[in-house]
Amino acid sequence: MRRVLRRGLGILLVPLPGPLSRPPPIPLAALLLLPRRLDAFFRRPFCDYSGGRAVEQFSDDEYDHEYEDHRPSSSVANIDEWRWKLSMLQRNAEEQEIISRDRRDRRDYDQIANLAKRMGLYSELYGKVIVASKVPLPNYRPDLDDKRPQREVVIPLSLQRRVEGFVQEHLDRSLLPFNKDGGKSESGSEKAEHVNLDEKQDPLLDESVMEKILQRKSLRMRNFQRSWQESPEGAKMVEFRKSLPAYKEKERLLAAIARNQVIVISGETGCGKTTQLPQFVLESEIESGRGAFCNIICTQPRRISAMAVAERVSTERGENLGESVGYKVRLEGIRGKDTHLLFCTSGILLRRLLSDRNLNGVSHVFVDEIHERGMNEDFLLIVLKDLLSRRRDLRLILMSATLNAELFSSYFGGAPTIHIPGFTHPVRAHFLEDILERTGYKMTASNQLDDYGQDKVWKTQRQLLPRKRKNQITTLVEDALQNSNFETYGSRTRDSLANWNPDCIGFNLIEAVLCHICRKERAGAVLVFMTGWDDISSLKDQLKAHPLLGDPNRVLLLACHGSMATSEQRLIFDKAPPNVRKVVLATNMAEASITINDIVFVMDCGKAKETTYDALNNTPCLLPSWISKASSRQRRGRAGRVQPGECYHLYPRCVYDAFAEYQLPELLRTPLNSLCLQIKSLQVDSIGEFLSAALQPPEPRAVQNAVEFLKMIGSLDENENLTDLGRYLSMLPVDPKLGKMLIMGAVFRCIDPILTVVAGLSARDPFLLPQDKKDLAGTAKSRFSAKDYSDHMALVRAYEGWKDAEREGSGYEYCWRNFLSAQTLQAIHSLRKQFSYILKDAGLIDSDANTNNSLSHNQSLVRGVICSGLFPGISSVVHRENSMSFKTMDDGQVLVYAELREC
Repeated sequence: MRRVLRRGLGILLVPLPGPLSRPPPIPLAALLLLPRRLDAFFRRPFCDYSGGRAVEQFSDDEYDHEYEDHRPSSSVANIDEWRWKLSMLQRNAEEQEIISRDRRDRRDYDQIANLAKRMGLYSELYGKVIVASKVPLPNYRPDLDDKRPQREVVIPLSLQRRVEGFVQEHLDRSLLPFNKDGGKSESGSEKAEHVNLDEKQDPLLDESVMEKILQRKSLRMRNFQRSWQESPEGAKMVEFRKSLPAYKEKERLLAAIARNQVIVISGETGCGKTTQLPQFVLESEIESGRGAFCNIICTQPRRISAMAVAERVSTERGENLGESVGYKVRLEGIRGKDTHLLFCTSGILLRRLLSDRNLNGVSHVFVDEIHERGMNEDFLLIVLKDLLSRRRDLRLILMSATLNAELFSSYFGGAPTIHIPGFTHPVRAHFLEDILERTGYKMTASNQLDDYGQDKVWKTQRQLLPRKRKNQITTLVEDALQNSNFETYGSRTRDSLANWNPDCIGFNLIEAVLCHICRKERAGAVLVFMTGWDDISSLKDQLKAHPLLGDPNRVLLLACHGSMATSEQRLIFDKAPPNVRKVVLATNMAEASITINDIVFVMDCGKAKETTYDALNNTPCLLPSWISKASSRQRRGRAGRVQPGECYHLYPRCVYDAFAEYQLPELLRTPLNSLCLQIKSLQVDSIGEFLSAALQPPEPRAVQNAVEFLKMIGSLDENENLTDLGRYLSMLPVDPKLGKMLIMGAVFRCIDPILTVVAGLSARDPFLLPQDKKDLAGTAKSRFSAKDYSDHMALVRAYEGWKDAEREGSGYEYCWRNFLSAQTLQAIHSLRKQFSYILKDAGLIDSDANTNNSLSHNQSLVRGVICSGLFPGISSVVHRENSMSFKTMDDGQVLVYAELREC
């Protein structure tokens, strides 16, 4: 009786594993064997159930598993036997593991594994073999693999290098001294590399320790570099690089960079300067054992150039992007703590200079494509020239395919110049008269008009009006046409040239030339240079309606524009399917630094969008303008990068002869509002004096207009010092008016709608107006405008509706139904995130979204904030009986632009 009671108490003392529930039916075999199992249970040493062991040793799951298909008696005995085996293994110091190929053990593996785990051991099942061990076991044991012979696992070189790097980094950290709190200080390899543009060296880190860490890292970098160059893939890549003209000048270039603080390099298209020169410096530093001490920044004028070049260089080094080579552009970037060569846009480097005027930790700066003379590039040269006197160890390398080397050399005190001959395949140039002779196309006064669709009839009709204001290039072009007679060409060609309208792009002519190429020329992709998005989208719509060019089985139409998403821009680099000709419609962003390997034919319209600025009337205007000879040669060179090509210039040769040699710098033809604000953030006393040090200084009147504007919006005081508003505005990468709108939205707690408006004004209009569905698209937009007829509020409502649809997974249907561009909305979303981060970092908004938007529902307040931001660019409406007029504060009555946005 005592024994029965003892057994019963033993059962009651076992804690239940979960809430009470009705137990499942017990199999008959289990009932018959239960007394035997209880005896076995009480013969074991009793364990305290607080650790859960009693439950685990006597669980229903264990019994159910045992009694499914096999006799339970053998399982119980087997588990008891394994308990004894594992106990002996723990006591035997010489043995490390037990290996079993018994079928019973495989059947009972789950219980054996649980038993081993409770005893602090490890177990693994390899096919038909069970292993119990004192140490952790791998997922695969080749010595226990009966199905396959033992084989060596080959680790990729890149993975091996990464693993070795992580292991060595761990060892380096162990060398660091302990800090005062008893913990180890941060890794010097993370703090000393200056990969991030905003990163600074930790002054508390012991210099000698950091020196040792960087020396070790430099040694690893050299070993990695040599192992890649000696590998079959690396040797093949080195042979390819040796075929480039820049490689033949490698030693001369490195010697010049070492001896001179500034060097000017001109290299013809295809010489490899953009990809090879920064690599030469990095490889030289690594080979000399100073790889971890160097930090190279290479600027590019455009996002796609920085990304494409970084990807190419990382491939040539046998690495993944983000290791020793990375890139940083607006809204995105790939770089790591081991990045020592960073490709970025000029604006990114300028942002770094605003917070770190000495570029601490940077050893070399490459400024590429300086011939384009963008505002950021000219501003950057002024700042870098001032920096060189403070940083004698800094090396500045200026590069371009076509540049006035003497101009840049004299600007930097007679810096030496080196020219690298290019390697391009021969390219045959066909000017307009040659194209007309070759294709037989007949130009008339009517077929030259470019069709921009029903929603932009005004733009189509404007081509018929004579130009009231002509710049110097336009006048030279017209004079050249009048002095040319084209006597050597046929009468049909001469008649066509007599009807040629230089103010038109020539959509119909482009279509005719594309048909000629597709039908009669050899295989190869076509690159068509256009002026802007309106031209690209209108021409693309026209080509899609063509029976040949619109057939996706024969022609692949792609576009490349700065406002497009990066993923869509990258499509131009992919090869077309077999027997399909790729046609890329692009702006001048495809002129330099990027190579589309399968391009054979180039079509050059001879124009590019440029901002012209009349300082006297203080009026900017963005219009297509004739390009320079340098740009024309750049476009032509795109056809001969990888094979012989042909270039079709859609203008006569005499017009090309009238082009200026180089483009007018942007600093001389655009408003200087944003630039002057950035200059003041550098703690400069006089903006005028600072800009007078430019390569080609702007007009004093243009500088005065910018200063007066900044005073009017409150960012400068009467003494040209930054106000509190001005300091915040200088942090924002937008026009000062839009920056002020953001700050006002933060102050008045209506930040969400203002973020959307500013992002929308910085990007493109998301509302689409297809030619064949103009009425439906207009109705859809009017629904968002509601009763206030506000384009800005319509944008806010459209974006908020898109976000709701995205959360429900129906974003595409929402855009299709409301004639919205999903790509543009995504760009607006990305810009909003960036602006929000900057405002939060500046302390203008809280982390609590509800607090920041407590007044977002007040539409009158939101519209007031929009008006305050756009001031003084607002007008009042004067109603009359049969008409209305518009007046501004400064100019009085004004005319309304065809695409005016209403608040």
